[in-house]
Amino acid sequence: MTRFQTSWAIAKRSWAVLKSDKSLAWFPVLSFLASLAVVGAIAALVAVTGVDDSGTRTSLAPFGYVLVAIGYLALAFVQTYFLAALVAGADERLRGGESTVRRALDVANSRLHRLLPWAVVTATVTVILNALERQGIVGRIVASLLGLAWSVVTFLTIPILVIEDIGVGAALRRSKDLLKQTWGENIIGQGGLGIVGFLAMLPGVALIALGAAFGVAGLVVLGGIGVAWILVSMIVVSALSGIYRTALYRYAATGSVPGDFEGVDFQSAFRPRRDGGTGGTGSFGGLGGFGGGNRGFAGGSGDNTWN
Repeated sequence: MTRFQTSWAIAKRSWAVLKSDKSLAWFPVLSFLASLAVVGAIAALVAVTGVDDSGTRTSLAPFGYVLVAIGYLALAFVQTYFLAALVAGADERLRGGESTVRRALDVANSRLHRLLPWAVVTATVTVILNALERQGIVGRIVASLLGLAWSVVTFLTIPILVIEDIGVGAALRRSKDLLKQTWGENIIGQGGLGIVGFLAMLPGVALIALGAAFGVAGLVVLGGIGVAWILVSMIVVSALSGIYRTALYRYAATGSVPGDFEGVDFQSAFRPRRDGGTGGTGSFGGLGGFGGGNRGFAGGSGDNTWN
C-alpha cells in the first residue's frame, strides 16, 4: 500500500467512525460556538473598559492588554476542553463502547486539573509565536517553523492527558519521547486529511465566487450557502482529525491497530527511522504532524483506559 493509499484509507476509516457515531461531530461545533462567545465577550469588555482614547489616537489601555491575555487563555482552554471531550468520545467508540456527548464531557470535566495547565502552556506559546510574527519576514519564518515543530511534538499530548490522566509535564515528555522513537520521514496521515478538507471546502468557495458574480442578491444567497458549506466541512474535518489522533494514540500505546482501522497499514505511514533519530528539523513536514509507532508506550500504564 502506497502512502497516498494509506492516507486515503485513514480518512475513509475516520469517516466511517464518524458516521457510526455522529455525536463526535458535536464537539467541533461546541468549540466553535464557545470560541465565538469568548471572542465576543472579550471584544465587548475591551471596547468598554480597555481602550485609551485620551490621546491623539485610540490605543489599548493597560487593562485592555490584561483582557486580551485573558482572551488568549480562554480560547486555548475552550479548544483544549472540547478536543479532550472529542478524544474521550472517540476512544470510547474505538474500544467498542457507546459514546455520548454527556459521557465525553464528563470525562473532560474529570480532567480539568490536567487541561487547564495545558491551556496555559498553549496560550503562552501562542502569544510568543504571535509576537515573533510581528518581527518582520524573518520573525514570521521563525514563528512558522517553531509553531510547526511545537504542533508535531505535542500532537499526542491531549490523548495522553485524557486517557492516561498524568500531569502536563509528564504528558509532554511522553509525547516528545514517542516522536523520538517512532518518527518517520514520510508522515502522510494529517496531510491526507488536510487535502480532504481542502477538497471538501472547494464547492463552498466556488459558490461564494459564483454568488459574487451575480451581485448582492447572488452573494447573499449563494455566498451564504457557500459559507455554510465551508463551516460544515471544517467541522467534519476537525472531527476526523480528533478521531485519527485518538486512533494513533491507541496504536502507539498498544502496538495494535484499533478495530475500526483494521487493514490500514500504519507502519508504512509512520515508519521509524533506521538511525533511531528524529530526522532533524527538515523532517517536520506536515500540517500539524502526526506521530505514531508501536514502541512509544511500550511497558506503559496497563490498558490505559478511563472509566
